[in-house]
Amino acid sequence: MPLTYPYQQYQGVWTLSQASDAVAQGKWPSPPAPHLYAWGQNSSGQLGLSNTTPYSSPKQVGSLTTWSILGSGTGTPLAIKTDGTLWSWGRDDFGQIGLGNTTYYSSPKQIGALTNWAFVGRSYLNSVAIKTDGTLWMWGRNTSGQLGFSNVTAYSSPKQVGALTNWSTACSGRVYTLAVKTDGTLWSWGDNTYGQLGLGNITNYSSPKQVGILTNWLKVSAGYGNSMAIKTDGTLWSWGVNSSGELGQNNTTYISSPKQVGSLTNWLSVASGYQTVISLKTDGTLWGWGNNTYGQLGLGNTTAYSSPKQIGALTTWSKISANNIGFNVIKTDGTLWSWGYNQFGQLGFNNTTSYSSPKQVGSLTSWISIAAGAYFNIGIAKT
Repeated sequence: MPLTYPYQQYQGVWTLSQASDAVAQGKWPSPPAPHLYAWGQNSSGQLGLSNTTPYSSPKQVGSLTTWSILGSGTGTPLAIKTDGTLWSWGRDDFGQIGLGNTTYYSSPKQIGALTNWAFVGRSYLNSVAIKTDGTLWMWGRNTSGQLGFSNVTAYSSPKQVGALTNWSTACSGRVYTLAVKTDGTLWSWGDNTYGQLGLGNITNYSSPKQVGILTNWLKVSAGYGNSMAIKTDGTLWSWGVNSSGELGQNNTTYISSPKQVGSLTNWLSVASGYQTVISLKTDGTLWGWGNNTYGQLGLGNTTAYSSPKQIGALTTWSKISANNIGFNVIKTDGTLWSWGYNQFGQLGFNNTTSYSSPKQVGSLTSWISIAAGAYFNIGIAKT
């Protein structure tokens, strides 16, 4: 029997030998399905396991196999299912779950009944999402106008930001928001104490303001006052707070408008933690810079760097995610790796030991996506 389509279903989970054995037995079991996993701090029920017990290794969240897109707030995961429904759970002191109240939930709860959610971003005590129609929605904490509603009122259910239908991606850092439209323009709003809005000043704004006039912005990452972005030409840009060199400019000077990091044009994605950044290049190499107190740069030491340093020599890194003081990365072979601060077991190694270089989480080779909160992680793996 030829090992064509059936084996392809299992590739990355089964070896060819295992697939051959299944053929010899005359049957194929059900294909591995995507399940949701969570681990780390759980004081607010953010792991979705119907309890507040912390776990230092990945635990399956329920039995559903319809999870598709992941995002996360400080203690509040967000997830979209394959049917386009939106779900959340965990911390809810500012209504960031989106259920119209401030009740904490330790298991996934559906937000409304709509089936047209398409994107959820990383946030800080607030939530951000985009629908299939290109509309932008936010809710939760709003102390500095980071929700974009021209006020500082908190909202406990999703509320549309303006009336535009051309939003592409968005994320919130510590009390501010960055977003890109489908026309390639860059927008920001909220707290601007360190110039993190990129508007050339330190004035707060409670509604979206365009950053410059360029139309080639592609991706954004908001940290604790440091902003990062990638353009369609593969260049990397930064601005905002820079106390630990997290802007990658080889200094610790704060910048209030976008400035290019080096001259390379092969940056693919970027993730910001607390005073620390990692970025992935198109060649599969991984780079880090900024604060390194707990080895969160993955360089095998605790030395801070103010310009990008390559993490190892591998060229097989694929997807990146940042929690407060550590990182999670998926390789092209489907394995999951993490490093950095580990007080709550958020690295997934069944311990609370911090690590200063990448270490594989378990033995699965079927991780699809990963999202991080403050000291916890959620991910999807085929099992």
